[in-house]
Amino acid sequence: MCLSPRVADEKFFRGGTISAEPRINDRIRVPEVRLVGPNGEQVGIVPIQKAMELAREADLDLVEVAPMARPPVAKLMDYGKFKYESAMKAREARRNQAQTIVKEMKLRPKIDPHDYETKKGHVVRFLKAGDKVKITIMFRGREQSRPELGYRLLQRLAEDVTELGFVEFAPRQDGRNMIMVLAPTKKKSEAMAEARAERAAKKDRDGESDAPEATETEVDTAPAE
Repeated sequence: MCLSPRVADEKFFRGGTISAEPRINDRIRVPEVRLVGPNGEQVGIVPIQKAMELAREADLDLVEVAPMARPPVAKLMDYGKFKYESAMKAREARRNQAQTIVKEMKLRPKIDPHDYETKKGHVVRFLKAGDKVKITIMFRGREQSRPELGYRLLQRLAEDVTELGFVEFAPRQDGRNMIMVLAPTKKKSEAMAEARAERAAKKDRDGESDAPEATETEVDTAPAE
């Protein structure tokens, strides 16, 4: 028994997976559509045969962009080019999508000035990259009776990097440790964009050819003695 196109479509959708692709050209099975021109101009409600004829004359595709409207909305476009540009935009969006990472830096309450500057340098680098930093002050022995030492150290660090980050989680005692979390003032995506721009500018200045980026070495987060 031969089924009408509409009945065939209904049987297919009940029993199979509905495609996310819009219907185009002769797959659009409605008597009329609200037609939109290639530049977004409103043509009006026209019979489907007329819309198909206009598409052929313009060497374009007729694409159903709003199937639930009454009547459905269809647009004249180069569907192949549209799909390619959409894929490129999605790819760029995924590439620019950034996930904030929480780095960790461990310090001792009586850290010496040189080690402090080294650790602070790592914190600055993390914040510039758009990452959060968990600062952990590790107390040992009698140091546990002097929590103010850790608090003052964390406060000093927060003040030293105030242009790059802010205190998201205030210092709090957690057993033998005191913890504070710094968050970057810039979003991860902004930091990545700036880093790419700096690399491009440096390449232009130095006239360097394209080369793979160096792999960042792991930061030593062992507490300073």
